[in-house]
Amino acid sequence: MGRGLRDSPSWSSDEDRRGGAVAAAASPLSFCDYSRAMPEPLWAPWRLEYVQHADELDRCIFCEPEEELLIHRGHEALVMLNKFPYSSGHLLVAPHRHLGEFGALTTAEAAEVHALAASGIEALRAEYAPHGFNLGWNIGRVAGAGIEGHVHEHVVPRWNGDTSFMPVLGDVKVLPEHLLRTAERLRPHFV
Repeated sequence: MGRGLRDSPSWSSDEDRRGGAVAAAASPLSFCDYSRAMPEPLWAPWRLEYVQHADELDRCIFCEPEEELLIHRGHEALVMLNKFPYSSGHLLVAPHRHLGEFGALTTAEAAEVHALAASGIEALRAEYAPHGFNLGWNIGRVAGAGIEGHVHEHVVPRWNGDTSFMPVLGDVKVLPEHLLRTAERLRPHFV
């Protein structure tokens, strides 16, 4: 049986959860705390450049990666830092071949992208000790793809006490380390 409204942890007391007088008199939506519905905005100025110019790139960042952001170049795929990351160590793993369709990956490309994402997780664990990771493919603009023409996987390290995945999608994060220092720390793990 699924959870009902009265099973919600938002009720103010055990009596409310059991259906006491307060809960019975409340409207179905009165348990919502709308003051917590919207996260407090954070200043993320490095995202402005990306947001303003995402559709104006004169090159594919995966076909012609910035060398200082490149972590590893494998046989079928590469690993690079996201220039506009959601957290320190946010990696992008992409096939060398320029393709916009996930289903067009060859078996070898898919295997190497997966293996490099796994290596990225291990490198990030060794250098930063995150408590977890978000991995994902954003296919199509509506799904959050900033670069639609070249499929790629995100590896985003996460720590207890940081925010949920929604602010990752909402473009808010403060980075404690410069990208070039992050690249220096991660490259030796891919040798």
